[in-house]
Amino acid sequence: MTTTNAMEQSKEMTNGVDVGQVMDLIGAIESDSEYARFQFRATNQWIAGGQTRSRIKGFHAGNAEDATRKQAFVLDSDEPAIAAGQDSAPNAMEYVLHALAACMTASLIYHAAVRGIDIEAVESSYTGDMDVRGLLGLADNVRKGFSKVTVNMRVRSAASVDELTELALFSPVHDIISNSLPVEFRLSTW
Repeated sequence: MTTTNAMEQSKEMTNGVDVGQVMDLIGAIESDSEYARFQFRATNQWIAGGQTRSRIKGFHAGNAEDATRKQAFVLDSDEPAIAAGQDSAPNAMEYVLHALAACMTASLIYHAAVRGIDIEAVESSYTGDMDVRGLLGLADNVRKGFSKVTVNMRVRSAASVDELTELALFSPVHDIISNSLPVEFRLSTW
């Protein structure tokens, strides 16, 4: 294969995903299982009250430290006013929901792309139910975090609900959350 053909193949885009690049990653992992070991990192600094600031830049992937990011991503968090915060940014529990949303959507899109399934649109909503008595130390028998997460996802695609659900559930964040608490998940098409 010539360099031009390899470049054309690597630009095969489905759902905005470079399928050739994903297949190259899969091939590298199949050749060297150590290539699959990723490590993501964040640093955090308390600002005041419930306010914190995280910086995310470096990570390890493909047997090497990443050098592509020139600047850190900066994420602020705070608590809502009812919890004595300044409500200047989402709180940590809201970031968990955001992480779940981002990961389930990306997992669906990437796996669909590799399978050649076109996705026209994805919309989703996420709720996390929490009894803060556990967090506040007011009840030993109450969980400190979410007691349940509910996901409602709508996908516009010719693929079946069962197949799309399977793809979304490849999400590593879903795995993290659902293996420690129940996750109620619904997917519909339109």
